Amino acid sequence: MKINFVLYSVVSLLPVLASAQGPVEIPLWANGAPGFENRKNEPTLAKDWWVKNIHNPSITVYLPPKEKATGAAVLICPGGGHRQLVITAEGNDPAAYFNSIGVAAFVLKYRLAREENSPYTLEKHVREDAYRAMRMIRSRAKEWNVDPHRLGMMGFSAGGEVVSLIAYASGDGNTSAPDPIDKLNGKPDFQILIYPGPLFIPETVPQDAPPAFLLAANDDACCSGPVISLLQRYHLGTKVPVEAHIYAQGDHAFNMGNRSKLNSIKSWPQRMADWLVDSHFLEPMSTEGKK
Repeated sequence: MKINFVLYSVVSLLPVLASAQGPVEIPLWANGAPGFENRKNEPTLAKDWWVKNIHNPSITVYLPPKEKATGAAVLICPGGGHRQLVITAEGNDPAAYFNSIGVAAFVLKYRLAREENSPYTLEKHVREDAYRAMRMIRSRAKEWNVDPHRLGMMGFSAGGEVVSLIAYASGDGNTSAPDPIDKLNGKPDFQILIYPGPLFIPETVPQDAPPAFLLAANDDACCSGPVISLLQRYHLGTKVPVEAHIYAQGDHAFNMGNRSKLNSIKSWPQRMADWLVDSHFLEPMSTEGKK
């Protein structure tokens, strides 16, 4: 009995210890992604700034200091053309920034539909990863000091397409699912799209679309168009709040701006922080865990 008590005590402390030691990566499914459980132990391929060969999708948890935490949280979807994930500049770096302003951050490693010989599709498997991540965060909101009603999504480039995959649907869970996580809603409460790709932007923005912060450079041949189109559709079809920034220069993939020579691009994260404050997403969490 004494040994069992000691073991229980150590296990109960693991979340605290992990948080103190830094970011923790958690698989979205304990036994591997549905239908691909036999691939869960395949190693990812990684270099300094990207990862690929992702068969065991996950979130990496970045929590702000407890005294700074606002209760707001963001699931970050890095870009990479669905062939790789720009995990450092479009995952870890924005997570660190969010922590600095009191926001919990979760970096999503989603499966890659355009990687060579990929068995995955955007519409099924990547959507599945994004919904599962949102639902997992909500299921553990109390543990991570997160308000489940202030959980947003951020996407860079192809990661913006991941956000669009789920932002405009109801997000309702499966009430008869055997896993309680899958019963929860997966819709984001707000979205942040940074030079997002063009896929999955709806022709008509629904009235229950999440408030949106949109940003791109005008000289981005790929991804300024989607921001302009989405802004028009929000403006014409709904009263949902939207804010857009179109910079004259910057091209594509300027990440969090700290590698740019342009003053406007270097300071763009402050525009996002201002929007979060003005939209009341950073107000301290009440004792009930709601705004």
